[in-house]
Amino acid sequence: MKGMDSHSGRRRRWGALCGLLVLCIISAGLEAVPPSRPGIAVQGVRTWSAPDNTRVVFDLSGPTQYRVFTIHGPQRVVVDLIGARLQQTLTIPQAQDHFLRRIRHGRHGRDLRLVLDLNDKVVPEGFLVAPEGPYGHRLVVDLVGTAPPVPPRVAPRHARWPGQRDLIIAIDAGHGGEDPGAVGASGAQEKQVTLAIARRLARLCNREPGMRAVLIRDGDYFIPLRDRVKRARAQKADLFVSIHADAFPDSRAGGSSVYVLSRHGASSEAARWLAERENAADLVGGVSLDDKEEPLKAILIDLSQTGSLEASLDVAGRVLNRLIGVGRVHHTAVQRAAFAVLKSPDIPSILVETAFITNPEEERKLADPAHQERLALGVLGGLRAYFLEAAPPGTLLAEMRETGPQRIRMLPEVAISPIAAGEVVERPASPRTPRSIPKTRRIPSGSHGLPW
Repeated sequence: MKGMDSHSGRRRRWGALCGLLVLCIISAGLEAVPPSRPGIAVQGVRTWSAPDNTRVVFDLSGPTQYRVFTIHGPQRVVVDLIGARLQQTLTIPQAQDHFLRRIRHGRHGRDLRLVLDLNDKVVPEGFLVAPEGPYGHRLVVDLVGTAPPVPPRVAPRHARWPGQRDLIIAIDAGHGGEDPGAVGASGAQEKQVTLAIARRLARLCNREPGMRAVLIRDGDYFIPLRDRVKRARAQKADLFVSIHADAFPDSRAGGSSVYVLSRHGASSEAARWLAERENAADLVGGVSLDDKEEPLKAILIDLSQTGSLEASLDVAGRVLNRLIGVGRVHHTAVQRAAFAVLKSPDIPSILVETAFITNPEEERKLADPAHQERLALGVLGGLRAYFLEAAPPGTLLAEMRETGPQRIRMLPEVAISPIAAGEVVERPASPRTPRSIPKTRRIPSGSHGLPW
């Protein structure tokens, strides 16, 4: 009996020890699991309509997992945000455009389901964006149309000289859509200012015999930087002009600047172009690169890019000299930088920083339609001066150059000094020449308005 009691005691002690061990394991396991965080909230919804796509942006309180898929009959895109919730005070915009008809929401189990009812078939592209500038975490859903992209509007050609083509000027208004660009102290947004100036410049170009403008962006929507260059190439543009407004922490900074591509940017971009064989066929004057060895391809693209950079520098200098007559300039020489929109190897490209929107005085000017017109006229004056001397053969301007200036219709006189007073400000023959006081030459008497 005593032996049985001893054995029973050992069993009880072992049982208690095992129970304690199980409790410790369970306790350790619970501590290893982090406490469940509250569901991510959708804090805002914004939509932006472009001719060939619609962008829907969901502002989130943090990163989250998601699913995006399409359902047919009727056409709609479904966005599931895993474990998310809709902020109670949020208003869902019922934007109506070519692709998006309305946005609905509801619960799908533990997840938030947002349904984008469509007017047409689209290919959805979703991606998360980390916090940047004024924005926090975002889920972007692009509704991309399946039809061929709508080409930018081009003015009718000038038909008075049949057989000669017009020069195509691609005008790019910087930023757009959910990307406002720089914002002034009074609230002026760069995307609005650049679009206003770009539209004015396009109107002036379309009034010029031998020029036709293509607006890369003609509304409040975002276009990826490389797509802007692709759109210019699709229109066979002879020149790409990107319009921007500068910004700097010191509000005293001011004045206009004109940029071309830096040598470093050109070198790295040439390597990228070589990797994209499908898009390289029309880069070098219509010469196909499919049957060329790699070293020869590099030489051909380098030659094309060198020619484009030289032309870019020439036209940039002329535009800068016209802007000197409009107002203050920040740099008295053409600047170089690796802007993505300047990296086309086959289209001469310039970027015009019209003024500093972070300078209160210049912000007021940039919002003034009269000053916007003066800036557009200044840019146009530089384009005209360049193309009168360098218009490609077969263009209307080249024909007008050969037949004499009396065939050229000039714009009405505008109050821009010293240009309207009969002087053309020339850039030095060599870009290495220091620029202090621009040289001037007189134009023939009897000319009116902005001279060539």
